[in-house]
Amino acid sequence: MAVDFGSSLSHLERSMSAIEAVVDPESKKAEIAELEEQVAAPDLWDDQANAQRVTSRLSALQGELERVGGLRARLDDLAVLVELAEEEGDAESMAEAERELGRITKDIEALEVRTLLSGEYDEREAMITIRAEAGGVDASDFAEKLMRMYLRWAERHGYGTEVYDTSYAEEAGIKSATFSVKAPFAYGTLSVEQGTHRLVRISPFDNQGRRQTSFAGVDVLPVTEETDSIEIPENEMRIDVFRSSGPGGQSVNTTDSAVRITHLPTGIVVSCQNEKSQLQNKAAALRVLQSRLLEKARAEKEAEMNALKGGGSGSWGEQMRSYVLHPYQMVKDLRTEHETGNTTAVFDGEIDGFIDAGIRWRKRQETATD
Repeated sequence: MAVDFGSSLSHLERSMSAIEAVVDPESKKAEIAELEEQVAAPDLWDDQANAQRVTSRLSALQGELERVGGLRARLDDLAVLVELAEEEGDAESMAEAERELGRITKDIEALEVRTLLSGEYDEREAMITIRAEAGGVDASDFAEKLMRMYLRWAERHGYGTEVYDTSYAEEAGIKSATFSVKAPFAYGTLSVEQGTHRLVRISPFDNQGRRQTSFAGVDVLPVTEETDSIEIPENEMRIDVFRSSGPGGQSVNTTDSAVRITHLPTGIVVSCQNEKSQLQNKAAALRVLQSRLLEKARAEKEAEMNALKGGGSGSWGEQMRSYVLHPYQMVKDLRTEHETGNTTAVFDGEIDGFIDAGIRWRKRQETATD
């Protein structure tokens, strides 16, 4: 069947215009110019935290603008290629145009998902905590696989990450881990990954080769910013220091540099042991605690609004994805029905299809409850 280039290009043009309206390239260019002035200042690195924020924001904006501008240029070039190929009756050019149409359609659809991220904290960086749940050593091993999956996903997209705390299990894997993904909209993008993940496989830790089902929980929080003003009085925190440990409980530091903070009013406990000094670990743990308290406040506000509306939506914390490695190979999202048989690619970070489907599903849920 011949491709209807006219209809397809018109559809892509509408989608691209909608993306540009949301991204607003002109305002992004103005912000980039301001940030470039700050980067050029000789005293920028006197405040390292601010310098990292400025350079990270600049890099992210430049990347986003380049991505949108590149797609716009490709769409315009495709329209010209189609016009010339049709005028000259060039079959080879028409075949290339058809291939490029398929590629650019996929790329625009992926970018279009960004326009669906409009939540209060969606623009923030993300703080992710993964915990082994039911399933013993298999659950610990699964939790470590999920951690690697998200870190690989971030790496594939060129996003920075920072691991704050890793609690290793005795035999294999991890009990829990907390890390951040440093990219604009990381929270809005990854928040659909929150919930319980289930793994079914022949356990490599069972000498009888039996099938094992194990579970791991994923929490996704927005990273706090200076404007959040979350002040935590010293008398509301208990701060303990301890020696960092590695796999199997072995000591990886000869000093008590790891920090655990307990927020007394809520009982929230966070820890950090991946920095070199006690001071750095305390600062990192405070950032994690602030993010947890920010999310707690957001959830309470959402619950209050749902109560005023006469009902609430279903919890995202329920079981949301299954990873089956035996007796067949399948990863399936239980909310969106999105699935793939390439389990190896998923565990290597190829999860954009699941994330995009999750964002679209969430938008439909929100629209249905408005």
